[in-house]
Amino acid sequence: MIETLRRRPQVAAVFCLLAVAITAQAVPTVAAPAERYLHVNVQYPTNGESVNVNVPLAMAEKILPAINNHGLHNGKVTIENAEMKGVDVRALLDAVRTAPDNEFVTVKDNDSDVRVAKANGNIIVHVIGKKNKNQKVDVTVPLKIVDALFDSAKNDELDVAAALRALSDAGDILLVTVQDSSQKVRVWVDSRNTQS
Repeated sequence: MIETLRRRPQVAAVFCLLAVAITAQAVPTVAAPAERYLHVNVQYPTNGESVNVNVPLAMAEKILPAINNHGLHNGKVTIENAEMKGVDVRALLDAVRTAPDNEFVTVKDNDSDVRVAKANGNIIVHVIGKKNKNQKVDVTVPLKIVDALFDSAKNDELDVAAALRALSDAGDILLVTVQDSSQKVRVWVDSRNTQS
């Protein structure tokens, strides 16, 4: 009887180890989030040239503050005061963020059709050139990226580094397409390290 009592802790320890081992195999491990890449593809159909850029967002976020040239400094871009004079951008963004999905602006003139809208948490801008039917610009930016541009920046700045951090969590997204007779531009984010 005394011998059985002495072995119970050992038996219990063996069962605990087995239970931990079985649980560890049964519970899936949580994978680290995939690295996100910013892709830029520029094609010049008239001469067959192209440019492809595939940059990990984490790398871009580290490099950006090291570039101090013209209006770019420490990961932020300075906006000329003349362009923003008398405009409270933060108040405008708050109004857009809290508004329901909507087509806010539509402009049709002799040169182009422009549409600015909010849909599914994104700001969407479409421009179609009328003089050159091949001219098209489409921009889709999640509001959380726009918020990141302004959250920690001064009134005359855009925090591009913060926007890159926010893009890491945005999922796969096509941000910009531009097309005209001389070039095609595409900018997007996904988890692939190549464009193919």
